[in-house]
Amino acid sequence: MKASGAGEIMRRPNAWGVLRLDRQTLEQSARTAIVAVGSVVVARVARLPESYWAPIIALVVMQSTLGAALKISGQRIVGTALGGVFGALVVLYFGSGVVAFGAGVFVMGLVCALLRVGPSAYHFSGVTLAIVMLVARNEPVWLVAVHRFCEVSVGVGVGLAVSALWPEREATTAATDLHS
Repeated sequence: MKASGAGEIMRRPNAWGVLRLDRQTLEQSARTAIVAVGSVVVARVARLPESYWAPIIALVVMQSTLGAALKISGQRIVGTALGGVFGALVVLYFGSGVVAFGAGVFVMGLVCALLRVGPSAYHFSGVTLAIVMLVARNEPVWLVAVHRFCEVSVGVGVGLAVSALWPEREATTAATDLHS
């Protein structure tokens, strides 16, 4: 029985009624699990209060090839830094109300455009701005911004490290290995 394509689950069960998985699917699942666990462990060792952000970001990084991930990850880190700094400043000077938040997102878009940091930087700056401004916490707002930056950096770093050390195999390579 042949797979309908590399990376796909075979459609018919084997003699034991269990679906067979190809090598590429198994490797992708293992890489993803390693990235998720590795990033949360690093974030917890660093005692980051919201360590769950690290695996979320790491899983996002794993959706791209290493070359694409390098470029966009730089934008993610820049956007997170901008959103954290700007969000903390807005909260300190204007509060965390809805109007201040909306104005902050608008101005952040202009800042990102002027700095030419890319659309992913703007998206991540907006997410960070929302987290810094809208989630109630007992810590000072600047500390929330620093933690958010660290959580994203851990996720990006672990995601890129695993992508570099264990690159995803191309579908043609995986299909060839399956039939050899």
